[in-house]
Amino acid sequence: MSAWAEFAVAAPELAAFGASRFEGGVAYLGTVAANGGPRVHPITPIIGFGRLFLFMEPTSPKGHDLKRSHRYAIHSSVGNTEGEGGEFFVSGHAQLVTDPAVRTLALQASRYNPKDRYILFELGVDAASSTIYEDGQPLRVKWVAEPTVKQ
Repeated sequence: MSAWAEFAVAAPELAAFGASRFEGGVAYLGTVAANGGPRVHPITPIIGFGRLFLFMEPTSPKGHDLKRSHRYAIHSSVGNTEGEGGEFFVSGHAQLVTDPAVRTLALQASRYNPKDRYILFELGVDAASSTIYEDGQPLRVKWVAEPTVKQ
């Protein structure tokens, strides 16, 4: 699992574009339900201190999905049907955060006030991509983390 900071070092322009697309807006989280089917949830991603965070209610179906399979995908919202502002997509694996120091970082980075009862996930970045439209043509940029070798 690559942290947002590692992704930002490897692909700084793509990471900056992604951060701008997530800034203050709603994005859509895809998870895998217990029956193996897809599920989509509106979310507010948080980027700060070289990390990608996500707060949620402890009873949220998305939290249950992330605890069980750890797999996620997030797609930014778009400005209109023409894709104004461009699109950003990121995927990877989520980890439930229980460390109070890391929670404090996420709270400091957040543009809203997460409730004390919310649980927190840190999202690793395995792949990211963007699409912008110039003269009606899509221009795509992709990044994939180098696979780690376990010994």
